[in-house]
Amino acid sequence: MTGPVSKFLEQNFRHFNARETLDTAKSWCQFLEDGGKVLVSLAGAMSTAELGVSLARMIREDKVHAISCTGANLEEDVFNLVARDEYHMVPNYRDLSPDDEYDLLQKGFNRVTDTCIPETVMRHVEHNFIAVCAENEKSGTRMLPAEIYFELFRQGVLEPHFQIPREDSWLLAAWEKDIPVYTPGFEDSTLGNIFAARVIENKLSTHDSIKSGTAQMQELVNWYLKTDAESKIGFFQIGGGIAGDFAICAVPLIIQDLQKDIRLWSWFAQISDSTTSYGGYSGAVPNEKITWCKLSKECPRFMINSDASIVAPLIFGYVLGD
Repeated sequence: MTGPVSKFLEQNFRHFNARETLDTAKSWCQFLEDGGKVLVSLAGAMSTAELGVSLARMIREDKVHAISCTGANLEEDVFNLVARDEYHMVPNYRDLSPDDEYDLLQKGFNRVTDTCIPETVMRHVEHNFIAVCAENEKSGTRMLPAEIYFELFRQGVLEPHFQIPREDSWLLAAWEKDIPVYTPGFEDSTLGNIFAARVIENKLSTHDSIKSGTAQMQELVNWYLKTDAESKIGFFQIGGGIAGDFAICAVPLIIQDLQKDIRLWSWFAQISDSTTSYGGYSGAVPNEKITWCKLSKECPRFMINSDASIVAPLIFGYVLGD
């Protein structure tokens, strides 16, 4: 069954990036119908762009089966969940002067394009996040960064502070559906910085309560091997950078470094605002991945040069039958 969003795309998205968008959505539907599983990678500021409104539904309706994301996307979904009412919007962000930016800083805001996140929410989440890390140290437990938030969801300590419908948080959906969330380069985030600071201050005694990037890669490899035994696996990449690069490298690692016989990624699509550039990974065309033992020459491949905050919800809406 298709709704008005799907019908609109069918009627209007006929050429250029619009056609590529519709072709991606149709192909994703077919891939799922054929029993495929899909990993989504999130770069950029997708959580602050509130992609969770549609991505959470994709997770809950079994259209997405794993996530690889930047540390910023991980924490900013939580920030949005518990402090959305305190955010400050600046629709004229293109016109801000350095003095305007400094004024926002003095008022306790950190700007992400048109959205200013209050420093207070970061400190509130920090208190709970570091408490779990401290308990992990005592018990000798190591967690993925996302699993620390999952533990906070399990404890219920954040729920009294929810300011958006729980249905709109993609991380909460991932916890509810028990899908893995990998966060390479976690240190490149507010909570990653805070975690390192607490170790430096000896308020935490070790970095080992959070799994390192290579430990996360091992978990991703194990997930891929287990999933590949049952289903083909596809890759939907939003933006470029470490979230996508980390996850897609699991396949050549398994084939070339572990010498195991598995399928390559069986379906691939990317949304990027970067065009092919000199040495720029985010602008690399999908065909380049064939040379790196990531995609086969037969793999369905789609490259959409557009704004993911516009295109991704439309694709998700089509896949969901909206």
